Amino acid sequence: MEVKLVNLTKIFSKKEGDVCAVDHINITIPNGKLVGLLGPSGCGKSTTLYMIAGLHRPSDGQIFFGETEVSKYPPEKRGIGLVFQNYALYPHLTVKENIMFPLENKKMPKKEALEKAQKYAALVGIENLMDRKPGQLSGGQQQRVAIARALVKEPEVLLLDEPLSNLDARLRLQTREEIKRIQKNTGVTTIFVTHDQEEAMSISDEIVVMNFGVVHQIGKPQDVYNEPIDMFVAKFLGTPPINILPAKVVNSKIKLFDDEFKEDVKIDFVEGQELNIGIRPEFVQIDENGKYEIHVEMVEYIGRDKSILFHFKGQESTCKAIVPSNLMVEPDSDIKINFNRFFLFDKEGKRLV
Repeated sequence: MEVKLVNLTKIFSKKEGDVCAVDHINITIPNGKLVGLLGPSGCGKSTTLYMIAGLHRPSDGQIFFGETEVSKYPPEKRGIGLVFQNYALYPHLTVKENIMFPLENKKMPKKEALEKAQKYAALVGIENLMDRKPGQLSGGQQQRVAIARALVKEPEVLLLDEPLSNLDARLRLQTREEIKRIQKNTGVTTIFVTHDQEEAMSISDEIVVMNFGVVHQIGKPQDVYNEPIDMFVAKFLGTPPINILPAKVVNSKIKLFDDEFKEDVKIDFVEGQELNIGIRPEFVQIDENGKYEIHVEMVEYIGRDKSILFHFKGQESTCKAIVPSNLMVEPDSDIKINFNRFFLFDKEGKRLV
């Protein structure tokens, strides 16, 4: 089922004034794809999900499931499965009873409901836990019960609100792989909300990066990472985060700190224009004949790579680089570097190069 949001807007009225949580966004989520709504807390991603679910009424705009506008449909008429952040399982019911609950509400015959419950329990790998109660399960197991309960209705659209936030790091890694597997096996259009960019990039077919209720960029995770549309997206994606270096146009040349920025930039600038140069840690290359001299403050081994904390000579602000672990780099040393790529942003954060 394709999901299309057209000029979707949500304004909350509060004592101190109206707050625009979602501001005229336009998103098309392709049929059968897994799409992540990604952004910092308060960016409007959960509000968007709740409008798709029917839990919030839009202030303006339209929601389409396929060719049908569902903007005014109640949640039970939209054909959705919804998994909340806290799973919302019934503690007094067994796993089997929790999964069967939506089917019993629809007056499905018990035998058929049980068969469906067993099918989806097996799909999420909890078929041997059917007689346990939620309090006897781990967080990851409860997560799977909630997903099975959402899928047992065989929804057109599956909605997940911060589905992994209550799990520890190891379980998050394992469960996000399970979510991807389940989504591929069922083919259900899936939209999930997260503030964890690694999580979104690892399992999404596409990501939607949001901030302050506005969509900044939509695309395949690697495409958005490689070609961020603005400085917000560039800073939000990436671990370690991108290095942002202030620069200025002086005598028709870009000055990085007090030195000339030695990269080829084919674009016209205004004298005195303030710029920001974005350099991801992996864009840094150690080169004894490099164009830029840096001072290494600290070196950390992170498996196959080294993380280097450094500052440019004569400057105090620190930057990070990621280089292969076989390169010899010592703390408190002076070395030279080059950049194999860079991004250029104007003062407002718009991408120029």
